[in-house]
Amino acid sequence: MSQVEESIEVNVPVSAAYNQWTQFEDFPRFMDGVERIEQRSDTLTHWVTKIGGVTREFDAKITEQIPDERVAWTSVDGEAKQAGVVTFHYIDETTTKVMLQLDYEPEGLAETVGDKLGFVKRQATGDLKRFKEFIESRGGNETGAWRGEV
Repeated sequence: MSQVEESIEVNVPVSAAYNQWTQFEDFPRFMDGVERIEQRSDTLTHWVTKIGGVTREFDAKITEQIPDERVAWTSVDGEAKQAGVVTFHYIDETTTKVMLQLDYEPEGLAETVGDKLGFVKRQATGDLKRFKEFIESRGGNETGAWRGEV
């Protein structure tokens, strides 16, 4: 397993950052390589990704979700093996630190080489920057919210 840990400060309140992150179907708006996400239940999502010309589909289960604190998941079925957690840290009334921890298993030679060259780390850094731009450009107005606990 390989690991990535990245964080970014976003200029929105914790609740806005968290609420936006719960809108999984909006991820393609700021995550490169994510073609589509379908929310199938409160705890199950179906992902379609296309990275480096390779399309993959998998299901991910939300294993823990605490409003304004964390969202954790693990893949449960399909062509990708990963698990992760995003945590939300109060800095002040208008600033939140978003931290991503991702464990993943590269498959095949191309993914293994890409992993060694830091491709996934750069992808995560870029996705967090695009998340920041997305939520800040909306003035902290999230596209929706799911405040339930898992």
